Amino acid sequence: MTATGILAALRERDRTGRGQRVDMALLDVGVAMAANQAMNFLASGRAPGRLGNQHPNIVPYQVFPCADGHAIVAVGNDAQHRRFCALIGAPELAEPPHDTNPGRLAHRATLIPAIAARTARMTKADLLAGCEAAGVPAGPINDMGEVFADPQVIARGMRIEPGGVPGLRTPLRFSDSPLALERPSPRLGQDQGAADPWAG
Repeated sequence: MTATGILAALRERDRTGRGQRVDMALLDVGVAMAANQAMNFLASGRAPGRLGNQHPNIVPYQVFPCADGHAIVAVGNDAQHRRFCALIGAPELAEPPHDTNPGRLAHRATLIPAIAARTARMTKADLLAGCEAAGVPAGPINDMGEVFADPQVIARGMRIEPGGVPGLRTPLRFSDSPLALERPSPRLGQDQGAADPWAG
């Protein structure tokens, strides 16, 4: 948020020639980040309860168990819900009262366990391949080993080993500005010179 505010202020300076102070508060940002829940409260006057990773207004839109881990499924409309239920082998879960999002919201407590029972029998790879083929947004929840084995993470070179020291590459990439990725992070006390108590 602060970086966005700074960029907006710089753009305004380009337009008007005047600089300005950007005032950011962590509390303000925390409140603003509660967008869905805040708008639900402001519209209804009812404070929402805990939902974990579930979406407050769209069902099913959350983490589901798989035989070998977990995946996030983000069903965004009724047509996606029908396709999702078909791919998990439960087309009956797309029939009334689950055929519309308001119905799914009202029956979340029974619908979600029924879906979870089906996804728990599938591997992450099978569930995600089915979602991909059906046009249902979904993604894996990976452990760090799976993250660094991901073909896109490898292709983007996110793991670096300058000087034999493993580390993470910055996600920033510029068309013209080269980055200094060949230097490892400094060792503890490296810049203390001769006074370094850890020097070997």
